[in-house]
Amino acid sequence: MQTQEHPTSEVTETRSGSAGRRILWLLVALAAVGALAFIKIKYFPSQSAEGKGGGAKGAAGAPGKGGPGGAGGKGGSGALPVQVYVVKATSLADEVAATGSILAEESVVIKSEISGKITSLNIREGQPVSKGQLLLSINADEIQAALKKQEYNIRLYRDQEKRQRTLLDKEYISTQEYEQSNNLLLTAQADLQSLRASLAKAYVRAPFAGVLGLTTATVGTYVSPGAEITTLSKVKPVKINFTVPSRFSSLVRTGDPIIITDEASNKKYEAKVYALDPQIDPVSRTQTVRARYANTRDELRPGAFVKVNLQLSQTADALQVPTEAVIPEATGYSVYTVQKGKMVPKKVKIGVRSDRLIQITDGLAVGDSVIRTGILQVKPGDAVKVTK
Repeated sequence: MQTQEHPTSEVTETRSGSAGRRILWLLVALAAVGALAFIKIKYFPSQSAEGKGGGAKGAAGAPGKGGPGGAGGKGGSGALPVQVYVVKATSLADEVAATGSILAEESVVIKSEISGKITSLNIREGQPVSKGQLLLSINADEIQAALKKQEYNIRLYRDQEKRQRTLLDKEYISTQEYEQSNNLLLTAQADLQSLRASLAKAYVRAPFAGVLGLTTATVGTYVSPGAEITTLSKVKPVKINFTVPSRFSSLVRTGDPIIITDEASNKKYEAKVYALDPQIDPVSRTQTVRARYANTRDELRPGAFVKVNLQLSQTADALQVPTEAVIPEATGYSVYTVQKGKMVPKKVKIGVRSDRLIQITDGLAVGDSVIRTGILQVKPGDAVKVTK
């Protein structure tokens, strides 16, 4: 009998302990919920009140605050404020903006055609020279000696040719013998001409009037054929080399005026187109254009970078919008317009563009309101409010 009573007592005690722990956890949970409720009522009373009012009145469709049936739900306070640009007809100069480089009218690297030491040097760096002016001379003593020798040979061959001609006239010699003598004379004269050409190469002259560049050569410097000595550039006038997109190639004409802006001084100059490359570059799809500027005061230097504006035509009723209002897409361009208080997207086609404005050739009309701010926040059909 005693051995059966002990298990029953242990089971009862275990069940009592489990029930006590459950009650303890329940009390802790109730205390946590009460603490959260206290914090919400204490520190967020307005949200609690709005939740009650919105739930009661909004659900019934009454004009309560925040409820979907209230005034806020009609889009009055929920409309996104945006700024718009009203499209109007304006005068537009159809211009092509490009970048270009200044080129000398003529430019050449002065090189030696023969080898030898420089015996005289008349290069004044950075100074102008006239056409044909002697720049330097190279030692040509050997050429001069060979030239003198060949002159003596020609005298001898000329006398022999005269005697042979006399004998031929008297039929003392054959025609073949005379022709051999005459050939010696002609060959000697050709050799003499070649030596004179070589002697001329020893005296380097300016091929055209221009300005000399810098040099490292001095008297006594030994030069080889092809050695660069200095440069010569004609900088009055200068050329402006630039490219235009191929779609404008049919509009560019010889004689068209251009405005160039020097990047260094920010000064503007007017030049004229004088030549166009007949071919379109197959890689960049551009056409090379060249203009000429008088440059009488040496304002522009060859190699300088300039900005080019080429005016193609003038449009009196062009439609333009701010650049920030045009949205590029995979299939073209679009803008966001305001119609009856809502955002409506429109596909457009663009034309000439500048830093601030883009021409719209199709898709808009005069009087349309184009959104220019808040573009990333609005979606088609969203309510918008126009602000100034």
